[in-house]
Amino acid sequence: MVDLQKNSFEEGQVLMFDKPLYWTSFDLVNKVRIMIKSATGIKNIKVGHAGTLDPLATGLMIICTGRATKKIDEFRDLDKEYVANIHFGETTASYDLETEINGHYPVDHISGELIGKVLEGFIGEQKQIPPAHSAKLIKGRRAYEFARKGIGMELAPVTVNFRELEILSFNPPDVMIRLLCSKGTYVRSFVRDIGLALKSGGYLSSLKRTAIGNFTVGNAYSLEKFENYIKELKQI
Repeated sequence: MVDLQKNSFEEGQVLMFDKPLYWTSFDLVNKVRIMIKSATGIKNIKVGHAGTLDPLATGLMIICTGRATKKIDEFRDLDKEYVANIHFGETTASYDLETEINGHYPVDHISGELIGKVLEGFIGEQKQIPPAHSAKLIKGRRAYEFARKGIGMELAPVTVNFRELEILSFNPPDVMIRLLCSKGTYVRSFVRDIGLALKSGGYLSSLKRTAIGNFTVGNAYSLEKFENYIKELKQI
């Protein structure tokens, strides 16, 4: 729980939030900043996050305030856990539902056993090409700026590490997978790559970040809960 002292936010708080669907990471940080300023009367307060989530993803975000913003890099370096829902047989340019379906592929040959064998090949260190529709910087601009204009840009592969990959359910042509992976991993790129490995295609239909290091989404605030809790500061 938050220490209910108005100056504690300047001294430094590490807050966990369950990011809502469709919100950007900036939306969440800005909302938290506004709520803190309104409840405490602090005019200027540092607020930052320790790792973005796409608008179509939900789940754990760590937000730091005041002096605790100096710890942000420490949290960014931690492994991340996700639960990803993948739909096979169709692809999109963004590898998720941000863009329209652009391809159809066979799925009758895909089985739970085959998916399991393919996942074994992903365990460990991998070279991964980030999505064109991502915030990766290219020539000082975000990759998605080029992609949305139809400009093809070559993105350099990055090194990532998949610690654990577990099938949670398989309902053809959809599979739910738990991933434990290193920082900098693009789950959408993983979905693209597993679709190719299965000689099919696939896109990410939903994604939830469930943990960052030892921090879990089960202990995170919803925006509503945090807002109700922080309102108590106005009574102090």
